Amino acid sequence: MSKLLNSLSEDEYVLIRGTKKARMADLDEEALIRLHTRVRRARNKFVKLYRRSGAAKVEAKGARGAGKSANTYNADKAEVFESALSRVSRQLATVSKHNARKLKAERLDRARKDAPSFSDNGAGAGKVRSEGKARTDATRESPGRKKFEASSIAAGARRQAAKDER
Repeated sequence: MSKLLNSLSEDEYVLIRGTKKARMADLDEEALIRLHTRVRRARNKFVKLYRRSGAAKVEAKGARGAGKSANTYNADKAEVFESALSRVSRQLATVSKHNARKLKAERLDRARKDAPSFSDNGAGAGKVRSEGKARTDATRESPGRKKFEASSIAAGARRQAAKDER
């Protein structure tokens, strides 16, 4: 692994070094997204190189297995960038979850401040002197309500009778 890291170009090495946990600890979400994009592009580049050069070597070597063994450098580079990408993805997920929790807490705090408080209603000296009477449903006794309920019950009985005849 260290032999492969020593063979990376300056830009590639700086990119890999930037994905270490200590370096990513101070980055915000936007910076992590930019780093993630750069690492993903580098990984895709080496995966593409590995596939294309492997496909080209199949004809020369006469078999896919022989073409693959002659193309390990690009595969190893793609693997290095894949592991770097996974480190950045994990850190980005952690920071994103933290930011989402923080935004949710802020939103809930704003909602609590804007909402009316019903906890101290009993302390006020309002104009109403009595507690009032409990409300009951007076519509249950009306003739219209009785007719409606009887009609509904009869319709249900007719439906059931029709099902039973089948």
